[in-house]
Amino acid sequence: MKLAILGGGGFRVPYVYQALLRDQGSPRIEEVWLQDSDAGRLEGMAAVLATLADGVDDAPRVFTSTGLDKALEGADFVFAAIRVGGLAGRVCDERVALDLNVLGQETTGPGGLAYGLRTIPVMLDIARRVKELAPDAYVINFTNPAGMITEAMRDVLGDRVMGICDTPSGLGTRVAAAFGLDPARIQLDYVGLNHLGWMRRILHDGVDIMPALLADDDVLGSLEEGVVFGNEWLRDLGVIPNEYLYYYYFNREAVRATLDAPQTRGEYLAKQQAAFYERIAGASGGAALETWRETVASRSASYMAEVKGASAGEELEDHSGVDPVDQGYAGVALSVMNAISRNERAQMILNVGNGSTVTALPGDAVVEVPVMVDANGVHPLSLAQPDLHQTGLMQQVKAVERLIISAARNGSRADAAKAFALHPLVDSASVGRQLLNGYIDRIPEVAAVFAKGPTT
Repeated sequence: MKLAILGGGGFRVPYVYQALLRDQGSPRIEEVWLQDSDAGRLEGMAAVLATLADGVDDAPRVFTSTGLDKALEGADFVFAAIRVGGLAGRVCDERVALDLNVLGQETTGPGGLAYGLRTIPVMLDIARRVKELAPDAYVINFTNPAGMITEAMRDVLGDRVMGICDTPSGLGTRVAAAFGLDPARIQLDYVGLNHLGWMRRILHDGVDIMPALLADDDVLGSLEEGVVFGNEWLRDLGVIPNEYLYYYYFNREAVRATLDAPQTRGEYLAKQQAAFYERIAGASGGAALETWRETVASRSASYMAEVKGASAGEELEDHSGVDPVDQGYAGVALSVMNAISRNERAQMILNVGNGSTVTALPGDAVVEVPVMVDANGVHPLSLAQPDLHQTGLMQQVKAVERLIISAARNGSRADAAKAFALHPLVDSASVGRQLLNGYIDRIPEVAAVFAKGPTT
């Protein structure tokens, strides 16, 4: 089988390849095509993968291409993890918002809306190329904002595209480890949108261990979510929210912490990434791999540092407890591929079409919910409906997402202005319009959305 990875020069690629190296089932991925617009990034990442494959019998063959069609042609699976506008765009996403004392974050709030605006047209083009060149392929979308992008792509690919976020599944794995339980016997009751959801029950052999988790100061406080939210708020809620809900529940603190930090997350990553690719260009073999390991460890350790009382880029203790190969994005993606290609039925949490799963949302909306995956595709599982607070927040954010999708497809400034104004983290029509104008002025890819005709 053939796997195409769009954004093949990205940092997560070695995790995916390591997962493939560990996979001994049949059929398995035999060819991995890395596609990226930057030939230098491709060359560096190919060197890392070559070192990982050294001495491994029947390691998947790696090919690189700066062209999209060659990578896609005949693919069985497509991973999409691209960044339209690069890290310079991400820095603008952050700074335009912060200049107006509004949250500047990659996927949550106005920064995520600007990111979606410029990314949707590109991902729709990719979806059309997949449909033409690899009509039987399943697309596993990592590109952020993942829920919004996946929903837009469904107009072209239908159920053959799904979005992945490893945070919900990772929580179940971490809780199981904390209690010494077998994670394979854990079932998760989760509902939400991408980066906006709630773990309501964690079942082990049918018994909900959430009450025990919330009652245990040590275990709860050792989790990433305990560090971010604090035990008291988690107990008040009675559920474990996705960590990105920190930006809603503690918005003032988050904005203040980000403004006070010497650099934003995007600025930190831009410097780190530039240094990494400069170093890796002169490295080979084991040196290239070690450079990647050092860099990715630093990135992971500084994740969400500003909401944990540290500066963006400052390394903190790792509370995730998750192996990024087995339980992170790579592990979830491999489980999806194996479930479909081998009919190895598996339950996981994905971003998929809603249908009748969450009755308060449109059927064609994308939601993040537990699903069963098998050779016939992805099937959302029935679940208890979200409570009033959860439903209200999901509806408002989903309305905003759909306005952004419409604006990106139709070049509508009115839809975009409404989206920014109605986002719960903006809370002002005048500020919403200033945000939109700021992104148009500072990010060429956003300006281009409104300079051309509708995207069909």
